Amino acid sequence: MVTDKYVHGYTPREAERLSDQAATLAQLLHHDTSYPPGTTVLEPGCGTGAQTVLLAQSSPGARITSLDVSPDSLAQAEARVRDQGSQNVEFQQGDLFHLPFADGSFDHVFVCFVLEHLQRPQEALQHLKRVLRPGGSITVIEGDHGSCYWHPETPESLQAWQCLIDCQAQLGGDSLIGRRVYPLLTEAGFKKVSVSPRLVYCDASRPHMVEGFVRRTIIPMVEGVRETALEKGMMDEAGWERGIADLHQSAEAGGCFIYTFFKGVGLK
Repeated sequence: MVTDKYVHGYTPREAERLSDQAATLAQLLHHDTSYPPGTTVLEPGCGTGAQTVLLAQSSPGARITSLDVSPDSLAQAEARVRDQGSQNVEFQQGDLFHLPFADGSFDHVFVCFVLEHLQRPQEALQHLKRVLRPGGSITVIEGDHGSCYWHPETPESLQAWQCLIDCQAQLGGDSLIGRRVYPLLTEAGFKKVSVSPRLVYCDASRPHMVEGFVRRTIIPMVEGVRETALEKGMMDEAGWERGIADLHQSAEAGGCFIYTFFKGVGLK
């Protein structure tokens, strides 16, 4: 990521969760993203490369530069991309707020699940606009933790979910940022901005989504803030365990889970 204030942590399980999320949501989020051969694309905050592999596959002729502050994450991302056989990605260590590129260096910028972790997301967008050529495009994808609901819903499951939102807010991030994608892009000076909501619906008739999104993406994401939530007294241990168990019920027969992502595109 582009910040050390990453609410989900830098564990092997988190890297696995990000990979599961990317694979499960690939069609929903990325079916309409591809870049022409010969164009240059910047992916800031590439992390361990969960989204990078999708970019490389969908735009094999584009030249992609994936940036992250973490050498360990970059090494994992590079290994992942090389394992799939892609040769069109260059990896570089760097900070989104101090981009090591000249003005107008890229034709396109692709930002996925990054702004939510930043204290100054609009400033970040302005830095990205600087390295984008006139007429170039930016694509931003973010979730919104306030957009989700599930069945069966219980007080403990709601409280555990709120712990995730509050823990990220205490780190200076905004897990509700999906609803801000349009104003953030327009206020940063991008033109012709359009935002499309991408709704994820999971029930027993969609076992792939239940397994990939609810069990392997959403619930582990909540579980990742367990220690912080208990240390800060947001919940007691018994309530937490009940809340997680209740969230698992949404992945069982008779349960459902709904969440919305927001994908914004604009031009410089």
